[in-house]
Amino acid sequence: MSTDANKKQFWKRNAAKVPGSIQHVYGAQHPPFDPLLHANLIKAGNKPPPATPGKPKKATTFQEFESITSDAWDVGDDDDELLAMAAQNLNIEVVMETANKVIENHSKQQERQRQDDTAELEQRQEDTLEECVEDEEEDEEEEEDRIGEGDVTSPEVLFGSHSSPYTDGRLVKSHSEAPIGSPKDAAGEHAALHRQRSLPHRPPVIPLVARMADQNTSGTPAMTEREASRLDKFKQLLAGPNTDLEELRKLSWSGIPRQVRPITWKLLSGYLPANAERRDSVLQRKRQEYFGFIQQYYDSRNDEHHQDTYRQIHIDIPRTNPLIPLFQQASVQEIFERILFIWAIRHPASGYVQGINDLVTPFFVVYVFEYIEEEVENFDVSSLQEEALRNIEADSFWCMSKLLDGIQDNYTFAQPGIQRKVKALEELVSRIDESVHRHMHHYEVEYLQFAFRWMNNLLMRELPLRCTIRLWDTYQAEPEGFSHFHLYVCAAFLVRWRKEILEERDFQGLMILLQNLPTMHWGNEEVSVLLAEAYRLKFAFADAPNHYKR
Repeated sequence: MSTDANKKQFWKRNAAKVPGSIQHVYGAQHPPFDPLLHANLIKAGNKPPPATPGKPKKATTFQEFESITSDAWDVGDDDDELLAMAAQNLNIEVVMETANKVIENHSKQQERQRQDDTAELEQRQEDTLEECVEDEEEDEEEEEDRIGEGDVTSPEVLFGSHSSPYTDGRLVKSHSEAPIGSPKDAAGEHAALHRQRSLPHRPPVIPLVARMADQNTSGTPAMTEREASRLDKFKQLLAGPNTDLEELRKLSWSGIPRQVRPITWKLLSGYLPANAERRDSVLQRKRQEYFGFIQQYYDSRNDEHHQDTYRQIHIDIPRTNPLIPLFQQASVQEIFERILFIWAIRHPASGYVQGINDLVTPFFVVYVFEYIEEEVENFDVSSLQEEALRNIEADSFWCMSKLLDGIQDNYTFAQPGIQRKVKALEELVSRIDESVHRHMHHYEVEYLQFAFRWMNNLLMRELPLRCTIRLWDTYQAEPEGFSHFHLYVCAAFLVRWRKEILEERDFQGLMILLQNLPTMHWGNEEVSVLLAEAYRLKFAFADAPNHYKR
């Protein structure tokens, strides 16, 4: 009987649960234990028995997918069982050795960086102090020359020239300025500015928590002359009675200014019509329609048929961007719960799948910016008027629905859309950088093991939210940006880390790198370079699919 139970087909188990009902789904940052994924960490004499001992060694395609990803369709597993399996099978010595190696390397890098920064700061302080002394000597010589030439200067005026920072309309350095800005302080500011310019990947102006404002890693001002000119072009284009959507896409490809991003996203997603006169009526109708869904369906969240879906949504919402205070506010989490539950009810073919919760956040942030000017990370949404919050919620729901309409096969049973895209990514990388492809194949790294979440979450777990918003500017402007162009962005993203990948010499190191890529300090500059490379790949391969097949 046990053999028959083991041979029971995957989709026959838990027949009471239909595809699309809520099940355990694990994000790639916290995946469940998988014997195949952690093959190198399992003791040689303590390997888990195969699930189907009577079957041939070679598995079918579907069984390979099931065993490698352990995705959310098995209702019977729970977190405690998975943790128990991991504790039983993992070789603790190997795990600890790998973890200690990572921590040691990180500590060494930090120490080297700290020493470099200290040496550079001391050098800058010495140089600045010398400049201050030279400037003061020059000022004293100039004043002595003026007195020698017969300038009539009273003692009070002469004393005032030292006590005031301004003399003859120019800034004069003097000892009296020390309490306000001493040479030591000036040296520190100068050294900080120098580090900011010389270390573009570690800018002090961008905090560790992902800022959502438009920001370049070089710390340049948010609005340059070029950006002001682009903003004017957007405003002129949007001010017309009928917006030229094709021209708007061309203009949006290189990024959309924050001031016009909300209306531009609504237009490019198809939520708003191009005709300006119809926009207000369409917005009013769609917002009323959404809150009609709330009244009709939301009370059913505790019914027997929907309680599992709502429970999983309720669990996942606090995990959405946990380091950003905005998303930990109770009112924001309630908005997300309503949006995701209504979407799941209206799309029973897929239902709610973990990862969809991430796709709400860019829309929500962009539409909050429609009502505020300050930074949004710590903004208290309860200070907004109730009507504004309702508008943000409804607009976020409809735009997220438009996005998911184009990639829904990513979230239906067995997620076939993701499987196809991961396979296409593997074929593409094998053509554009064979060294990287062979290196990962040599250490038995499967693309599905790291690229699954790249496709499932649209790279949102790999990039700061500000970079995701910039990336989506281009996705909105590209035909089939989320479903088609995203493949080339993932290929360019992988090859971007070519040097780091080739330096890793084992399976564990490669997986740790690929699941924790150092992009926290990325800004618009890095995303623009990534998109340009992705466009080059698309231009070369999109219209010639056989070109990247062996």
